[in-house]
Amino acid sequence: MSPRPDPTQQERMLAEDDFIVSKTDPKGIITYGNRIFIAISGYSEEELLGSPHNILRHPDMPRAVFKLLWDTLQARQEINAYVKNLAKDGSFYWVFANITPSLDRRGEVIGYYSVRRKPRPEAVQTVAALYRTMLDAERKAGDGQAGMKASLAILNRTLEEKGMGYDEFVLGL
Repeated sequence: MSPRPDPTQQERMLAEDDFIVSKTDPKGIITYGNRIFIAISGYSEEELLGSPHNILRHPDMPRAVFKLLWDTLQARQEINAYVKNLAKDGSFYWVFANITPSLDRRGEVIGYYSVRRKPRPEAVQTVAALYRTMLDAERKAGDGQAGMKASLAILNRTLEEKGMGYDEFVLGL
């Protein structure tokens, strides 16, 4: 795997009818990616398969969002989220993701299945502003747990003010 690229201001856009599909094992290692996933990420299929899904993590994404994602998935629940991803060439692309745990017959998590589509521009504006505020709090409080707690506090306060949970919030954007 090549080193993580430096982010650029170049945005890639999904078409209205594009759906990115990927599967990972329980640790987030990519086991499948459809042709749209491969094309927009800029990585080859060989580079993606066997790599951690977080190779796409854009530095503009607050760590607290991924903590919420993983906590929800570990509880065997699906989650919806807006995510800014980093392509191989440093460009970025926003997605509206639905991530679902895949369970075996005994109810054990055997991986995760994600379908992502083009987000509404108005939703991206709202989420990007919230994520910037969360990321600023993470940076001010430090890289450790203090940063995560500060970021989560902003998210939780925003949701409380709106009187809704995270899924309800993102589905309503």
